[in-house]
Amino acid sequence: MTPLREASVAPVSDGAAKAPAPDEKPAPGALTLWDCGALMSMLATQLADEHDPRARRAVIVKALAAKRQEALAAIEATLQANPRDARPITRAYADLTDAVVTAAFLAATQILHPLGNPTQAEKISVLAVGGYGRAEMAPHSDIDLLFLTPWKLTAWAESVIESMLYILWDMRLKVGHASRTVKDCLRLGREDYTIRTALLERRFICGEEALAEELRKKLRNELFRNTAPEFIEAKLQERGDRHKRQGGQRYMLEPNVKEAKGGLRDLQTLYWIGKYIHGVRSPAELVDVGLLRADEFCAFEAAENFLWAVRCHLHLITGRAADQLTFDLQVEVASRMGYRDSGGRRAVEHFMQDYFRHATHVGELTRVFLTVLEQRHVKREAALAGLFRRRKKLRGGFRIDKGRITIGNEREFLSDKLNLLRIFEEALRTGYLIHPDAMRVVTANLDMIDDDMREDREATRIFLDLMLKHGNPERALRRMNELGVLSAFIPEFEPIVAMMQFNVYHHYTVDEHTIQTISTLAQIERKELIEELPLSSSILEEGVNRRVLYVALLLHDIGKGRPEDHSILGAQIARRVAPRLGLNAEECETVEWLVRYHLFMSDMAQKRDISDPRTVRDFAKVVKTKKRLDLLTVLTVCDIRGVGPNTWNNWKAMLLRRLHAETSDALVAGLESVNREKREDEQKRALREALKNWDAKDLRKETGRHYGPYWQGLSTETQAVFAELLRGIADDEIRIDIKPDLDRDATRACFALADHPGIFSRLAGALALVGANVVDARTYTSKDGYATAVFWVQDAEGHPYEHDHLPRLRTTIERTLKGEVVAREALKTRDKIKKRERQFQFPTHITFDNDGSEIYTIIEVDTRDRPALLYDLTRTLAANNIYIASAVIATFGAQVVDSFYVKDMFGLKLHTKAKRDSLERKLRQAITEGAERARA
Repeated sequence: MTPLREASVAPVSDGAAKAPAPDEKPAPGALTLWDCGALMSMLATQLADEHDPRARRAVIVKALAAKRQEALAAIEATLQANPRDARPITRAYADLTDAVVTAAFLAATQILHPLGNPTQAEKISVLAVGGYGRAEMAPHSDIDLLFLTPWKLTAWAESVIESMLYILWDMRLKVGHASRTVKDCLRLGREDYTIRTALLERRFICGEEALAEELRKKLRNELFRNTAPEFIEAKLQERGDRHKRQGGQRYMLEPNVKEAKGGLRDLQTLYWIGKYIHGVRSPAELVDVGLLRADEFCAFEAAENFLWAVRCHLHLITGRAADQLTFDLQVEVASRMGYRDSGGRRAVEHFMQDYFRHATHVGELTRVFLTVLEQRHVKREAALAGLFRRRKKLRGGFRIDKGRITIGNEREFLSDKLNLLRIFEEALRTGYLIHPDAMRVVTANLDMIDDDMREDREATRIFLDLMLKHGNPERALRRMNELGVLSAFIPEFEPIVAMMQFNVYHHYTVDEHTIQTISTLAQIERKELIEELPLSSSILEEGVNRRVLYVALLLHDIGKGRPEDHSILGAQIARRVAPRLGLNAEECETVEWLVRYHLFMSDMAQKRDISDPRTVRDFAKVVKTKKRLDLLTVLTVCDIRGVGPNTWNNWKAMLLRRLHAETSDALVAGLESVNREKREDEQKRALREALKNWDAKDLRKETGRHYGPYWQGLSTETQAVFAELLRGIADDEIRIDIKPDLDRDATRACFALADHPGIFSRLAGALALVGANVVDARTYTSKDGYATAVFWVQDAEGHPYEHDHLPRLRTTIERTLKGEVVAREALKTRDKIKKRERQFQFPTHITFDNDGSEIYTIIEVDTRDRPALLYDLTRTLAANNIYIASAVIATFGAQVVDSFYVKDMFGLKLHTKAKRDSLERKLRQAITEGAERARA
């Protein structure tokens, strides 16, 4: 196989075939894959005695398809050899398509429908439009053709076009086409901006070149000239709508390489506008006409090359025109492009960090480029309206240019390097956006931000004021991050810029997540989240050290992306950075502590049973003071909400509120006040009040039939439900109560039945069969031998079950408990992981904790989630005579942490190491076997 770079290079020659477009520079080294004249001669000889039209066309298709497949293999081999160099590849695919289209045209005009002396009306010009017109194609890009004729189509022209299309379609090519006159093109281009854009990117392929030249002149003189403002307006609107459809974020987990914010279409928009206004023939000419600087074009070129490489690999992996960089494809593209695991991070995470950094550069380029054009050509009335809006007066050294803040005198501005920060402060203070010219000056002079400036008191004052003083810190921080100022001022921040975490839980890159958390804190301070976050709102209303809280949020994930525990490493980094930002010794110590323990409250609330007094006492011992408790609570709430949309819910809010309240009481009254006896007495008193209509004898029986853990583990409302279920229950009866628990964003399922081994596992299996996700569970055995089990479950979308679905839920559970359905067998076909999520890999960690609870051993299983995991784990525990008192399930995307509070068959903790080791082996075996089944 001949690698593409060694293929011969010359224009396709066929007399009237291919020529460079009159308004484009021919690309150097345009690829020739075969001699069209020789191919036509060979086909004419083969078809001399064949008169059936379909058979003749089939011979042509077979010959072209064979040559095309050979060329495709050569192009793919070249990409494999240079997997990140897309420029010659996209041009090669376009050259190959040119050769195929040209051959199809010659076959149609010379072999299938020869015409000795065509009239002027029978002239045809074949043009490429769209991406094909730019001579940029991925392996499965559409082929968009324009058949240009002088007047209405003649019968011969219709036959030629139809035969060409059938040849291309028979080759399984995806062809878009239109047959128009020059007049049609002008009329439709005026009416439709999509058509106008396609015409902007036309390129002559073969046929009558004079027609293509006529179209070029008339488009420029009669359509494009003097209509730049309306075209730019349309492209800006189209860009905004496209971004909205794609989610509106540059850091989407599964970005569309072509259409997403920071993708190829944004770069193409720059080129379209430059070509429309200035007639540029290549992106490089955007520098010549002053729309981009040389360094900006380098960023343009690097991003374009990278994104096209990704797109080409996507097409080749999937065998189709796939532009969505889904999780499963991210791993394969990263491997094809030569990324490798290193520094404690997976290859795919390094790859996606590069992707998001390029997307950020594209965003900056489009912002600068389009803002300049918008100011020159469109929306001038908006700028005029801004003159009458009351704004704060600008400080010296700055001025307003068409509604945006810019630099008065560049030399004076750069004479004081603190101005590189002041401009962001001035923009926040006055409410003006920063002018792109000012952004360019800032990015060109980032090297001025040195150690002296980082230690400068005024510089740190400005930086802290950006977060603390103006009420909108995320706007300044996001712009500073995108321009590189944030990483220049805090170099420790640079490694997490555009850092992607390869899991479905985190919706943003680490830097964007950090800014989102600060945005949430600012919203709370602005009193915008009082109803959603009453606890955090009240804490801030009472007063906390805002400097500590904002700096802690800024630094809480700064240690990510390395092999070490990011909380510990982050605390070490915070120890260096916080003093540099002007915090005093006490504040620095608190920031360091908050960064070190920023996951602690979330872990205790979501992975431990907070009804166990030991949980609260252990948490309070680490927190020590009410001040730290309040700071950690607000930081935890902001951290969870900053993970992504829908991550925060009532369940997490309830857990955190409860942990905060009980810890606060313990810190005030003393840790010894948190004990089982006190809770039991309080719960029995509350239940008597809830059941005050009950007969005294029945009430005594109910309050006396349960052991201590029952009273500590359930709310009074749930205990009242169980009291009704147990009242008069028969030994062979199963009673079920299923109701929505909106305070917890879940459905609560209560079960009362005669106790027997493995009941927890059977219930977990029944719930898995209906696709329920268990988020929390408790099971207790009464003194008279009844099991009282409660599960809180959510549907596949993480919501409580709809009322209409509850009967099916109940029926399936009843059938499973009666033995009519065997969960283990039924789950074999349902315990599957979606293909797009199979690349999420989490090592399994199993720990045994005999200190976290007074009477139970806590078994924590941290592993890859799947539908039947909880059933497999609980079945394994039951088979080894382990009694499960409660299960706390914390799900983080595709990762799950299941914590089981257990005893052995004698009611004791698992003290023996041999027993724990044996149980761990069996749990790991169950996880491995289940994972293999789920991937089968």
